[in-house]
Amino acid sequence: MSFNFFDLKSGTDVRGVAYAPENEITLTDERVDLIVKAFSERFDFSKQITIAVGHDSRLSANRIKNAVAKGLKEVGVRVLDVGLASTPAMFMTTKLGKEQVDGAIMITASHLPQDKNGLKFFEGTGGLESKDIEVMLKRAIADTPFTLREGGSVEAYDFMPVYSKHLEDMVKKSCNKELPLKGMKIVVDAGNGAGGFYEKILKNLGADTDGSQFLEPDGSFPNHIPNPENVVAMQAISDCVVKNKADLGIIFDTDVDRAAIVSKEGKEINRNRLIALISAVLLGESKEGTIVTDSITSVGLKDFISSLGGKHFRFKRGYKNVINKSKELNALGEYSPLAIETSGHAALKENYFLDDGAYLITRLVIAAAKLKEEGKDLTDLINSLKDPYEAVEVRMGFKVADFKEYGLSVLKAFEEYVKGCSFATLEEPNYEGVRVNFNKENGNGWLLLRMSLHDPIMPLNIESDEEGGNKIIAKLLYDFLKDFEKLELKNLEKFINE
Repeated sequence: MSFNFFDLKSGTDVRGVAYAPENEITLTDERVDLIVKAFSERFDFSKQITIAVGHDSRLSANRIKNAVAKGLKEVGVRVLDVGLASTPAMFMTTKLGKEQVDGAIMITASHLPQDKNGLKFFEGTGGLESKDIEVMLKRAIADTPFTLREGGSVEAYDFMPVYSKHLEDMVKKSCNKELPLKGMKIVVDAGNGAGGFYEKILKNLGADTDGSQFLEPDGSFPNHIPNPENVVAMQAISDCVVKNKADLGIIFDTDVDRAAIVSKEGKEINRNRLIALISAVLLGESKEGTIVTDSITSVGLKDFISSLGGKHFRFKRGYKNVINKSKELNALGEYSPLAIETSGHAALKENYFLDDGAYLITRLVIAAAKLKEEGKDLTDLINSLKDPYEAVEVRMGFKVADFKEYGLSVLKAFEEYVKGCSFATLEEPNYEGVRVNFNKENGNGWLLLRMSLHDPIMPLNIESDEEGGNKIIAKLLYDFLKDFEKLELKNLEKFINE
């Protein structure tokens, strides 16, 4: 059976199995070669084209980098090998530094397991969209051969110090000090990904970073998965903060496009709390603006943003979805300074709408430094945020191959069912799945039932403002779903009964 190139498409990335001693590799050198050559055709070769290439710490990084460089060189591209880098830094090669870079490729699979790897593509206007990836994959398998050219080359490009200095200068300018973090203890957990460079930034700004952990790149990820949504990872940085009596803890994902922080008490500040924190910083400066988030954010967050004079636009899951919506609002004349997912993807208008974990953290570090001078802490900015009493996510599968059509039919039926309920109401407006609010006598909270963006899964998010409310809501939903025989409800049953 011939390989389907479109199995490598993952949203706006290309991803596949890249390091598999016991399994079949799908992201082969030959496929990488064809894909990057297709990417090169987006550029005008009437001049010398320069493309920067970087990678995270994955075990397959060097193999794929060599395939990328070889493919681009054969079509006449000047390749700049950045080496170990963050994904946001690779986009910034088109904006900073001495080189005139036309595009960039980052070799990463973000938070996925060590056997996976992938490619992210950037132009000077930003990352490619989903439809761009489709066009590239079609071109990669087309019968028309690629044009081979002379003049291609590969050379080293030490860009990460340029990117790091950009962030350092930003803190110094904002705080009007050479060592604005002097007297602060900040620890970093890079999870053996590409984020170890940030500890050096903090140290150069005067912070005490002793106790920082897992800074060395290691694609086997021996300590924990580099993922701010992972329970083990968050516990690791929380423990690190408490052990070292730090003022702040910082954790990045593998390629540093996502991040989260931990307070001096060891309390996680991610998901709704992270959104609230950066919203408080930005709205404190502008006094107004629309914060675009994904669909699973809480009622408390919406109220919090409103209390600061802002507007909360709850949109769809997918970091590109929230970014594009925020861009659209700005184009229509509605100021929107931030697009952010609960996963930690945060893109600021002031920073090219680039989802950059290091930039997000730098913005929060600046705020922390200024608050410290006032005898305050970052958490003081979100004291009024009301957290739900309970929050849970349950993932349900399907017993049918054509799961998309079936899943959409379930959602449609559920929506019609809720319209006839006396104890629940549909959230309006709503842009993804079915979001339902339940009255105080029936769970005192809400649920969102939706289709996964990429997987054969129907995720269910529930939040309640009272003990046991989540199970009440889950049971009400189960009573409706139990007659859909092609849904796999064992995870929902387990949650209700545990």
